[in-house]
Amino acid sequence: MTTSSVKSRMVSFDDGDQRFQMRAAGIAIRHGHVLVHRPTGDRQWTLPGGRVDLGETSAETVAREMVEELGQVVSVGRLVFIGENFFSLDGRMVHEFALFYEMTVPEAFPFLSDEVCHRVRDGNNDLEFRWVPTDPQRLSALPLRPAPLQTRLASLPSATELFAVRFGS
Repeated sequence: MTTSSVKSRMVSFDDGDQRFQMRAAGIAIRHGHVLVHRPTGDRQWTLPGGRVDLGETSAETVAREMVEELGQVVSVGRLVFIGENFFSLDGRMVHEFALFYEMTVPEAFPFLSDEVCHRVRDGNNDLEFRWVPTDPQRLSALPLRPAPLQTRLASLPSATELFAVRFGS
C-alpha cells in the first residue's frame, strides 16, 4: 500500500466525554508581532497549527497545516515549547499534548498590525488570522491560549521549555 493511498488519521482519541490529542503549531514573529488565528466569532486565539497525523512528525504537521491554512510554504525551525494543556471544549474535557516550533512565513504573506490579514475555510471552520504585538498585556487581552504563551512570546527562550496548564489556569 502506498503512502498516498493511506487515509490520514489524526493522533487523537475519545474516551467517553474526554479526548486526548496531539497538536503542533508554529510561532511566526514579524516586526514584533506574532501570527495568531481562531475560528471566526470564537473568543480565544491560538497559534496556527493543527493535530498531528499518524506517521507524521510534528514539524511536518506545522508545514502541512500552513500550506492548508495560509497557502504558504513556511520554514519550520527549532522546537521552542512543549505544552500539556487540559481544557474544556464543547462539553468535552481535552488533554492536549502540544509542540510549538519557530517558523518563518514568507514575506509575501500579508502583514497588517492588529487587523485580520487572512481568512480561510478549514473543514467546518472559517478561520481568521492576524498579527498581534508580542506584548504580554496585549496577548492576555485577546485572550491567547494556552495562557502560558501570553508571557513567553515577547522573548523566546534559548532552550526548549515545558509548561502545563489545567482548565484555564
